[in-house]
Order: sequence, then C-alpha cells, then structure tokens
Amino acid sequence: MKLICSRTNLLHGVNIVSKAVPTRTTMPILECILIDASASEIKLTANDMELGIETRIEGTIAERGVIALDAKVFSEIVRKLPDNDVKIETDDSLKTTITCEKAKFNIVGKSGEDFSYLPMIERNTSITISQFTLKEVIRQTIFSIADNDNNKIMTGELFEIDENHLKVVSLDGHRISIRNIELRDSYDKRKVIVPGKTLQEVSKILPGGVEEDVNIFLSENHIVFEFDQTLVVSRLIEGEYFRIEHMLSSDYETKIRISKRELLDCIDRATLLVKEGDKKPIIMNVTDESMELKINSFIGSMKEDIDIRKEGKDILIGFNPKFFIDALRVIDEEEVVLYMVNPKAPCFIRDDDGVFLYLILPVNFNAAGA
Repeated sequence: MKLICSRTNLLHGVNIVSKAVPTRTTMPILECILIDASASEIKLTANDMELGIETRIEGTIAERGVIALDAKVFSEIVRKLPDNDVKIETDDSLKTTITCEKAKFNIVGKSGEDFSYLPMIERNTSITISQFTLKEVIRQTIFSIADNDNNKIMTGELFEIDENHLKVVSLDGHRISIRNIELRDSYDKRKVIVPGKTLQEVSKILPGGVEEDVNIFLSENHIVFEFDQTLVVSRLIEGEYFRIEHMLSSDYETKIRISKRELLDCIDRATLLVKEGDKKPIIMNVTDESMELKINSFIGSMKEDIDIRKEGKDILIGFNPKFFIDALRVIDEEEVVLYMVNPKAPCFIRDDDGVFLYLILPVNFNAAGA
C-alpha cells in the first residue's frame, strides 16, 4: 500500500475514529486504526465491537492496500508531524513507513484481514435531522443518564419516533430529562435505547452546522449515524425502557416563574460550600414574592433571596444542587417555570410549548435545621 494525504486531513480522520478505539480489550487488533486504501478512496476505521466509526479522507492512492496500525502510536505520530503531506507505505511484511518532510517513522502494522469491520446495516429509510439539532438534543439530555452499569438501560437514552415527532428521554433514578423534536417527515413508530457513550462520541465529532444534516438509520440491533464523510455504527441497548408517563403529572400546587440566570448563579454560589461527595441539599423556601435559597454544610452556610412570580401555595423543599445546575445550564430561555406539588413530590421545569421537560426528585432534610 502506498498513499499520500495532507497531515491536516489525516489528523482530522484519526481524531474522529479514535473515539471508537477501546481503552481495554483482550483483542489487540481492536487497539488499531484500520487504513483501507483497497478501493478508490481512503477510509479510516476503528471498532470496539459496541461502537464503530468509519471516516473517509481525501488523498492520493499510489498502490492499493489495507493495514491496521496501533491507534495510540499512529495518532501520536500524526499529531507531531510537520503540517505537510504525509506518505504512508507498507510492504509485504506489514512494515509501515510514515514520511513527512524530513521525519521518517518505521512501525510494524497488523494484517487488515484480521480487523473487525463494521457490521453491514441496511440503510434504506433514514430519519433526517440537522446536525445542530442533534448536537443540542444530546447536550440537553446526556447529563442525566446513569454513570454506572448497575442498570444498563439507564446508561442509554430512549429515542422514540412517532410519525413526525422524536422524543429523547434520559434518566438516572433521581431525575428525568425529555426533549421533543418535530421532524421534517413522518416515520413508522419505533422505540430504541441508544448507549450514552455513543451519543457522547457522536456529539464530539458532529460539526453541528444548522444547514448540514445527519441521517439516522435503525436496524433490529444497531443504530447508524451518517454525516459528512463519517459513519458511526452502534449497538442498541436491549430491553424495555421505563414507563415514565405516570410520573409526568401536570398537576401542581405551586408555580414559580423565575430568572434562569439568577437561579443558576445563586445555586452555583451555594455549592462553593459543598465538598465533593457531601450530600447537602439546597433548600428553597418559596413565599409570595421571593424564593429564599439556603445551604448549610460543614464549611459554612449561605442564604440568598431571589424575586419570583408565584401562583399557588408556599412551599419549603430541598434538592440536590447539582441536579438543578445540570438542568438550568442546558436551558436557553431567560425565564424558567418551576412546578411543584409538595415537598415529597418531583419538581418539573418545563416550557409552555412542550419542547423540554426536566423532572427532579426532592431530598429529605431536617426542617428544624433549615
């Protein structure tokens, strides 16, 4: 194999596919990036058997061939090469020479035939969504997936398609995030659970243009994201997602309209007094014209009042401050509306148009100490 491409193109491709190189594996071949120049284009591929990424880069193929190179070594070499054309050559013994200006590296590759190629997924009907929208939807929901494997389903997000409507849901047992998107076209009903890791990596490599699209394809066990010159193939999480409808009551006893920035900044300041690992709640005391927020920790205490517009009953309720911060940070509106029932029931943050909904469970606290 012999090919020439710019270092910029090569590094861009390597950075994309590196997201699918496993950190630990019993299969050394999976620690490689596959360079496939066996046809008329240069393709880079990485695959950890759960997530696979393939991207095409521009370049010139002088001799066709395929080689698998250790991802860590190869990416570090490319990263530190001069910004000029890079020549990659392999011989029959899999020895690979990488040359750029006066720099010349010799490394030993592995046979491309041993590499686990991406599964072939039929790409018939695609769900089309703008890159910007998909990136935003992931940003606005990914924080509330579970970060451990105790319940595999909680480590993924529900993608529910119903005609021209896409609902994305994530939850971790303490909170729920929901985003609703109107699609350009109508599709058959479908529910799938997409791994959070896949969505995080897709979000990182998506340019996020408003004018550019992502095509999403679904099979029985896989989801495919196709955009620009890149293909991301991921296994779906098997199982039935949680039925959350019964938790999403529209009843409330207290409705609070409040400046998002003021509330976020206030809670953020309060967390200065909370060490990592401490489970100290932020306590909200809601009366007619104001919300008093306070926190007591081993370090000290803090109290602050915020002006609000309230309908309904006064309430004294406590929350994990991080959960409120996570939700408020991804909401773009200047004002948010909080709906509460009682100190034991979830708080809802939702907009009037049904675009987003965040549910946060309250925590118990000592009212006398508050």
